[in-house]
Amino acid sequence: MAQTGGLTRPAFAANPVMLLRVALIAAALAIWQAVSVSGLLFRDVVPSLGAIAGALVRLLLDSGFYGHLAATGLEIASALVIGGLAGLAVGLALGANRLLGKAFEPYLYYLGPTPKIIFFPVMIMWFGVGPGSKVAMGVISCFFPIALSTAAGMRQIDRVLIRVGRSFRARTWQMVSKIYLPAMRVPVVNGVRLGLGVAVIGTLLAETKLSNRGVGFLVINSYSTFDMPRMYALLIVVFVIAIGANALVSRLGAGTPHAKS
Repeated sequence: MAQTGGLTRPAFAANPVMLLRVALIAAALAIWQAVSVSGLLFRDVVPSLGAIAGALVRLLLDSGFYGHLAATGLEIASALVIGGLAGLAVGLALGANRLLGKAFEPYLYYLGPTPKIIFFPVMIMWFGVGPGSKVAMGVISCFFPIALSTAAGMRQIDRVLIRVGRSFRARTWQMVSKIYLPAMRVPVVNGVRLGLGVAVIGTLLAETKLSNRGVGFLVINSYSTFDMPRMYALLIVVFVIAIGANALVSRLGAGTPHAKS
């Protein structure tokens, strides 16, 4: 609670940013409900908030849903680990070596914006129709933003720190863990956040194309059976989980010792 002139008021009322966020969400919900009852669109295309809330409750009470959620979560986590480590290694190499950066970094900029779903048939041929192809889609999705952010962060490191590390004859791994990563914490965390977002997109897209497991499969199945309240409920779950994961990455990044000065 916030106090002003002896009067107590809710904390969000004293925070205009929070107040605007709450107002925006409330306005969006009101517009959604108004469109739902207006009949402007086909029936059930924009279901009422009550119908979506009911579908969300039924979804969360369905024990089978959590198996699909776990499958998608494992695919995304595996993709982020593999793609993140690969992107980090490539970004460190390109950022540390000017020749390599000039020779190969333009390819990352060219390929980065390319819709990764066009590679899905190739991923199916290489890894089959199981989880492997979905993980591969997540890997190639998150690799590019992490690699580019890491390369950019390497070039922002104070050269004094690098000279100090070399003067102590630090090995490559020691330079990476003690000098490079702490000094470019912000670019790396931002790259991971972007990588997480596109890994979720790539994995879910792959699940909607060819799968019998995962949240993406449930979404496309709900769409095919025209169960719109369930489809929107699934999307809400995805949004909440993505926001929570993003906040966790930011919190972990802000919690490093070098974040405090």
